[in-house]
Amino acid sequence: MLIKIPRGWERPEREATDEALFRDRRRLVRSIAAGPVLLMGGAAGLLTGCDDEARAEADPSAGLYPVNRNLRYRLDREVTSEKLATTYNNFYEFGSHKEIAKAAQAMRIRPWEVRIDGMVEKEFTIAIDDLLNRMPLEERLYRHRCVEAWSMDVPWSGFPFKALVDLARPLGNAKYVVMETLADKETMPGLRQTWYPWPYIDGLTIEEATNELAFLVTGAYGKPVPKQMGAPLRLAVPWKYGFKSIKSIVRFSFTDQRPVNFWQEVQGAEYGFWANVNPEVPHPRWSQATERVLGGGRVPTRLFNGYGEFVAHMYKGLEGEKLFM
Repeated sequence: MLIKIPRGWERPEREATDEALFRDRRRLVRSIAAGPVLLMGGAAGLLTGCDDEARAEADPSAGLYPVNRNLRYRLDREVTSEKLATTYNNFYEFGSHKEIAKAAQAMRIRPWEVRIDGMVEKEFTIAIDDLLNRMPLEERLYRHRCVEAWSMDVPWSGFPFKALVDLARPLGNAKYVVMETLADKETMPGLRQTWYPWPYIDGLTIEEATNELAFLVTGAYGKPVPKQMGAPLRLAVPWKYGFKSIKSIVRFSFTDQRPVNFWQEVQGAEYGFWANVNPEVPHPRWSQATERVLGGGRVPTRLFNGYGEFVAHMYKGLEGEKLFM
């Protein structure tokens, strides 16, 4: 008899929303947003977020969504409401506070090109829509744990990072991939904070980038990912603290040298390269033992954010490293 032992982060199949119901609800919301509805009484509640929906529909990639959900990647708690997840965002290029959603709408996401360079067989630049058309898009439910001890649970759409690595064809001696965020002084007022080492960069080992959990995000909540969450291309590495999930990526560089990421350069005593979630290793200024779930209460934090079955093997023999900072 085959006995299936559920992974620690999985939600039982009986508790998952039926896929057809989820898609039907999305179509209903879209039809309401498109029609002439009076904003009064209960209807006003249904139309919350319609402005965001309209903005998303203007994105050239809007027709690609929603995409099929990969049921291998599920949650053991409720998905964070779209309104909360899209209005409580870190994006220092637009300000050092959470309410940057309005300011982020100034960012231009078309035309948008992604540069692949460094230790690859052939360097190239690709337009974002051409990249999307070449990638296997799917939806995954992931937990997101910020180093600031808050968390959310998001239905991301996108494609495995490994698919981009395969497209890039790195050389055999490439050990890391370094990512870079857009730095547009015309639309990003945070770049005036010259004490920060712009542009924002971060990196992964090739092994981390090709791990099945590493995911390049292009959408959220069944639509193109909004600007404040890192449109049109961001990273999701759910076993790491959120600052590793770099936003609005314009460049992937392959190298044999470990990069110094943005927050390491800002404060190396508090932030390191690995940044794997661990409740037993506190940040120098606060505990990491628990987290505040957006829209919910405080819950215990789990090692590797609950994804250890997928990723713990990559860190064997690295006990001397600061893996959890």
